[in-house]
Amino acid sequence: MTAPLTRTPEDRTATPSATAPGPPGPTAWSGSSMLGQVRVLTGRSLRAMATDPGTVLFGLIQPVIILFVLTQVFSKMGHPPHFPKGVSYLDFVLPAVLVDNAVQSAMQSGVGLVDDLKNGIVARLRSLPIHPSSLLIARSISSLVRSAIQVVIILVLGITVLGYSPKGGAGELAASAGLTLFISWTLGWAFIAAGAWLRRAEPMQNLAIIAIFPLMFASSAYVPVDDLPSWLRVVAEINPLTYAIDATRALALDVPGADAALPAVLISGCIAAAGAVAAVLGFRRPL
Repeated sequence: MTAPLTRTPEDRTATPSATAPGPPGPTAWSGSSMLGQVRVLTGRSLRAMATDPGTVLFGLIQPVIILFVLTQVFSKMGHPPHFPKGVSYLDFVLPAVLVDNAVQSAMQSGVGLVDDLKNGIVARLRSLPIHPSSLLIARSISSLVRSAIQVVIILVLGITVLGYSPKGGAGELAASAGLTLFISWTLGWAFIAAGAWLRRAEPMQNLAIIAIFPLMFASSAYVPVDDLPSWLRVVAEINPLTYAIDATRALALDVPGADAALPAVLISGCIAAAGAVAAVLGFRRPL
């Protein structure tokens, strides 16, 4: 008889030999970087704007009409008691028109997001590994570019056609335009948040009418705050647009009031932060 096969303790603890590794399996695509996503989506928005120049044109018509009407009608009237000395009404009101254009351009950020939500592009992007905030950031940047184009056109029209001659010089005029664009970008986040939650163009436009026109007229845009009625003066002094208009006007005209730039930046920054958070929360809701 043959001896029974026995296993030693070493045999029982021995591990099986490793097998040859096979070919690696397919890996899931994790998507591009967030910076790359923002770049691609911004380019998409800008190309859409370039193929539809009416968007920029119609957005420019309103501030240009306001500029021409105000300067041609009110420039012939007497200045109120607290009007800056040696400043024409054109020089006084053009920075306010730029801020008004910034607010209008900010509103278009929300309208553009509503269009993206309705035309199906957002549903397609959600099937890809794309960060939700990438589309929102791209929308805000493309709106900033549109606002910059409009600011340049308004300044060129004011200088060449109406004779706008800011005393602050090219450097301070550029700083004034830069502050205007910053305000446009920050306010754009508030309207992007509104678009993410409302998801309809009509309520967006109604909200803009309710918010923009009272804020513009109850400010230092067209008349110095000290020349407003007492009750309206109180509203203008707490109006965030008053700080923005005073700062851009002071920089462009080299008059006192540039210290309002710091409150304008801080208030605008808070609006942008709150708007960005609200926009992301609203955008993540089911379509």
